[in-house]
Amino acid sequence: MLAVAFLYLLIMSACGVGAFSFFVRPLQDEFGWGRGEIMTAFTIFFLLTGLSSPVVGSLIDRFGVKGVAATGAVLAGLGFVSLTRLQGLWHLYLAYAFIGIGLTSFGPVPASAVVCNWFKKRRGMVIGIMSSGLGVGILLVAQLLSAFIIPSFGWRTAYLVLGASAGIPVILTLPFLRTRPEEMGLQQYGSETAPNGDASQPSSSIGEGITLKAARKTSAFWLLIVSFFLGGYSAMGLSQNQVPHLQDIGFPLSKAAIALVGLGIGSAIGKFIFGWLCDRIHPRFAWAISLSLLAGGVIFLLSLKEDSSVALVWLYAIFNGLGNGGWLPTMSMLVNVNFGLVSYGSIIGMVSLAQAVGCATGPLTAGFLFDTMQTYRWAFLTFLAANIIALIVILAVRAPGKSRGSHPPTGASHH
Repeated sequence: MLAVAFLYLLIMSACGVGAFSFFVRPLQDEFGWGRGEIMTAFTIFFLLTGLSSPVVGSLIDRFGVKGVAATGAVLAGLGFVSLTRLQGLWHLYLAYAFIGIGLTSFGPVPASAVVCNWFKKRRGMVIGIMSSGLGVGILLVAQLLSAFIIPSFGWRTAYLVLGASAGIPVILTLPFLRTRPEEMGLQQYGSETAPNGDASQPSSSIGEGITLKAARKTSAFWLLIVSFFLGGYSAMGLSQNQVPHLQDIGFPLSKAAIALVGLGIGSAIGKFIFGWLCDRIHPRFAWAISLSLLAGGVIFLLSLKEDSSVALVWLYAIFNGLGNGGWLPTMSMLVNVNFGLVSYGSIIGMVSLAQAVGCATGPLTAGFLFDTMQTYRWAFLTFLAANIIALIVILAVRAPGKSRGSHPPTGASHH
C-alpha cells in the first residue's frame, strides 16, 4: 500500500507541478502568449485540484480509492494527450482543468487516506516516506523534460509522454490497492484492536475522530485553512517562476533547471524528515519549521545574481526543497491529530482545497506582476510576507475539545 501511494504521488507531482514550468518558454515562443496568460492554465489546474479535493475525499470516505483513482487516471491521461494538438489558450485552459481533476483523484488526499488507514504506529514516518514521492517525481521530470524530451523531440511529444505516465501506471496498480486493512481481514500496523472480522470491536481505522461538520465549528480547522492557503501561495508561486527568473537574470536553461532538480531532491528528503519529525514533535511545530525554510528560500533566491556560482544555485535549490518537503506530512498529521480518521478524507479535502487555491493564485500573481514590472522581485516579496503570516497562524492552533459522543482523534496522546 505504501509503495502504491508513493507511486501515485510521484506521478501526480511529475506530471503536474514538476512539468508545467518547462512548457512556459516553449509555449511563449510558439504562440506569443504572455507568461500571465500561460500561468492562468496553472491557476485553473490548481483551482480544479482544490475544488475537486473535498469531492474526492467524500467519495473515498464512502466508496474507497479504487474507482476514484481509475477515473482520475483516464481524465488526466486524455487531458495531456489532447495538448499534443493544442489549438489555443481555451484548449490549454480546458485541458488543464481535466488534468487537475484527474491528478487529484490519485493524489495526496487518496494516498494519505490509504496510508493513515493502514498505519497507526510510526504513521508520521510512513507518511513522510509516501510524501517523498512528490519530490522524486519533480526530480525525475526535471531531468527528462529539460535535458532530453523537450530539446530532442519538442513540447508536443513531452505532453504525450506525460499522458501515458499519468494513465497507465495507475491503472496497472489498481488490483493491488485496498483502502482499508479490514477489506483483507487485517488491522492497522501498530493497532491494539481486533480486525474488522471481530464484531465486538470497532473498526480500527474508521471509528475515531469527529465529522467535517463538527470540525468546521473549531478554530483549529480555520487556522489550518489559512496557514496552508498562505503556504501554498508562496511555495507554488516561487517554484513555478524560479526557472524563468533564473533564465531572465542570465542562467541558461540547463543551469536554471537545477532549481527544479534541487527542489525535487530537497523535497524528497524533506518529506521524509518532516514525517519523522511529526512522530516526535507536534506537527504544528514541524509545519512552522517548514515555513521558516520556505521564507529563507525566498531571500536566498533574491540574492542570486548572474555571476552567482552553480554551487549557490544548488544550495538554494536544496534549501528551498527542504522547506517544500513539509506540507504534506504536516497537513496529514495535523488533520489526523486534531480531527481523527472518521471523516479524514472530507476534512483533508477541505484543507487541500484551501492550499490549492493558494497554489493557484501564487504563480498567477507572479506571472502578471512580471508582465507589468518586468521583474519577479515584488512577487517574491509577497511570498516572503505570506510565509511569515502562515507561520504565526499555525503556532496559534490548538486541538479541539473532545466532542460529545465522539471518539478522541487518533494521535491525541501526542499532544
